[in-house]
Amino acid sequence: MTQPEIFFDARFIRVGQHDGISRFSVGLFEGLVGRAKLTAIICDLRQLEKLPAETDFLLVNQPTSIRELWLARKLNRAGAKVVFSAMQTMGSFGRHFKLVLTLHDLIYYRHPAPPPSFSAPIRALWRLFHLTYWPERFLLNRADAVAAVSHTTKRLMLEHRLTRRPIRVVYNAAGSTKLANSEARVRPAGLSKLVYMGSFMAYKNVETLILGMQFLPDHELHLLSKIEAKRQAELEAIVPLGAKVVFHNGVDDVEYLSLLCESVALVSASLDEGFGIPLIEAMSIGTPVVVSDLEIFREIGGDAAIYFEARGAQDFATSVSKLNSNPDWMKYSALSLTNAKRFSWYDSANELLQLIENLSS
Repeated sequence: MTQPEIFFDARFIRVGQHDGISRFSVGLFEGLVGRAKLTAIICDLRQLEKLPAETDFLLVNQPTSIRELWLARKLNRAGAKVVFSAMQTMGSFGRHFKLVLTLHDLIYYRHPAPPPSFSAPIRALWRLFHLTYWPERFLLNRADAVAAVSHTTKRLMLEHRLTRRPIRVVYNAAGSTKLANSEARVRPAGLSKLVYMGSFMAYKNVETLILGMQFLPDHELHLLSKIEAKRQAELEAIVPLGAKVVFHNGVDDVEYLSLLCESVALVSASLDEGFGIPLIEAMSIGTPVVVSDLEIFREIGGDAAIYFEARGAQDFATSVSKLNSNPDWMKYSALSLTNAKRFSWYDSANELLQLIENLSS
């Protein structure tokens, strides 16, 4: 069978530390290798460092550049027949190719504050964009089909009538964790570490995790992601007396994996989430997860996760305590390993390939 030729929009791969969309881009691209003829659309040559060696590429503008308006013409000249983007904002004016766009979540309609790293003009546009659903409908209906990263997102898309195009779920999967265990480990000895991987935006509700540590004197909370000095000072100010909280301000993939293996649980008190790749990364190596009771976390964690009320610091601590004994910890470790097998980049690539094949039929 002839392999499909796919121009893959890899411009959302971060040069430094991955975020969720960056991990999604790299993982899905790797899942397609050997099954499609791939051309990576990049805007920085350093993005190639996170893709397989000798990847074919097309160097174009940044996604936020005014030149995005004419990107489709450049792709036409390059001979693109099918283009996939890990976002929904790719320029498409004048395109002569099939286009598949991705919607990760609808979080920012409920929590409209933009990421603080964005420039002032982009933050202003961000807020305007999320005031109503019609700009999203306009973007998605330009495509021939849309990928959603979860059934939760697909349900919300249908509920808000965001597109007339076919929607297919293309799951996220584990990112940087290359280790795979075939059986549950024993509970890590010594001081019980808890790890959090994610941003420190308000809806992530890290405050509940920190406040809950006053009820967990034998545990230590490790906050792994990069954090601005002002935000760190705000969180340090609420650390309960005697509670153990460590700010790492960023870790590389090796450190991340090491901390996951040393920890009794990965934790999150998020009030809203698009997916939750760290949950799968933890479960894929047998580290249990203790997370807020969200629809998307239920979809991902199933019976393997332990859930708590998002704003309940005491409930969080009680849930963590369910992992105190080695037999209980090993039970959830085994459940986690089994559950994580539902998510793989190979299977996600299958879904995308099927979606593209349907467009051609």
